[in-house]
Amino acid sequence: MSRRIAVSVAAGVVVLAGAGAYALAYAGEQPPALTHSTARYSAPAGDRDGSLSFTTDVTASSGIKSVKVLAWPATSSLTKQKLTAKDMAAAESAVCTPAGKHTVHCTYTTTVTPTDAASSPHGAWHIAVLAEATNGTTTLDNKAAGFTVR
Repeated sequence: MSRRIAVSVAAGVVVLAGAGAYALAYAGEQPPALTHSTARYSAPAGDRDGSLSFTTDVTASSGIKSVKVLAWPATSSLTKQKLTAKDMAAAESAVCTPAGKHTVHCTYTTTVTPTDAASSPHGAWHIAVLAEATNGTTTLDNKAAGFTVR
């Protein structure tokens, strides 16, 4: 093999190894991914309370530190002004259980009293979700799921 070919092959190996190392490092810093997000709203009826349930699967290679959930009406100012991670700091936490090697299944449920329902805007609502991985990366989805209050 000529010296020029050997040097070219060696340079190619170095470039490929560097690209592989970069890809592995980058893969470790991927933010959490939300999938299968659904919301279910049940209005109060008669003497029984209603409920709001939200579920989602969250995947992050470093693990999940927390998942925060906030329901907001589509008619609010948040439609024009997007939520931020700082806004979500006071949101309620979902309960998460392992659902695979890097995935957790998270559920948030709250009771809706007749008073809550009467004072809430009717129409479309959205669920915002902030997921934080143990490596510090975050994902904020302002409209992870939706439901209607009638």
